[in-house]
Amino acid sequence: MNTKEKIKLKCQEIEDLLIQKNDAYGDSALNPVGIFSSLKASEAIRIRLDDKLKRIANVGLNDETEDTLLDCAGYMILLMIANDNESNNIQERLRQGGTTSHTVGDCTISYTRREVSESDTGDS
Repeated sequence: MNTKEKIKLKCQEIEDLLIQKNDAYGDSALNPVGIFSSLKASEAIRIRLDDKLKRIANVGLNDETEDTLLDCAGYMILLMIANDNESNNIQERLRQGGTTSHTVGDCTISYTRREVSESDTGDS
């Protein structure tokens, strides 16, 4: 089996795992219930990735953690989807004349549609 075929096989394995887990957990990674946490999906997925990476750091890469690598790859795909979803939600809110915000450290910056449009064109 050549590398191209191996890539396709691994990608199929990750796809199968993601679909199986999505069915079993009811899309909880991208649409969390939010009972104990109010994190955005992307933030929660990053925490799950941290946990998986910590497991690999503690146990190492071996037969016992091989599924952890698949989980990491799956979470990376879910993170990309969550980021796309959140970006689309921000753009939709701005199109509707709403505001959105971004927090960095202790500072929260809020944006309106007009501010984003003006910064894109260089106007102020």
